[in-house]
Amino acid sequence: MAEDIKITIIDRDGVSHEVDAPTDMQMNVMEVVRAYELAPEGTIGICGGMAMCASCQCYVINGDEVELPEMNPDEEAMLSEAFNVKDNSRLGCQLHIEPSMEGLVVELAPES
Repeated sequence: MAEDIKITIIDRDGVSHEVDAPTDMQMNVMEVVRAYELAPEGTIGICGGMAMCASCQCYVINGDEVELPEMNPDEEAMLSEAFNVKDNSRLGCQLHIEPSMEGLVVELAPES
């Protein structure tokens, strides 16, 4: 049976939250943010996790320390049109929680 991993999410107010993220529920970072209510309702995951709105954009702080999935073409296309994009930007809806992501640190991008 899979176990929860610890990830840290820095909310849009700059507050750091270490949370338990389940690896056995097919959840992604966006859904974890919503589950812990770390962003006001209606401001994250507006498209429902389809990589079509960038409302779940986050900055991966320690991407060199954890194993993340490759960016798919839909995610690349959405980020090419989004605001406040940085080199370490990813869409939270495309980062599915895996054991290899233990210790992940992300910061939520500002609302556009």
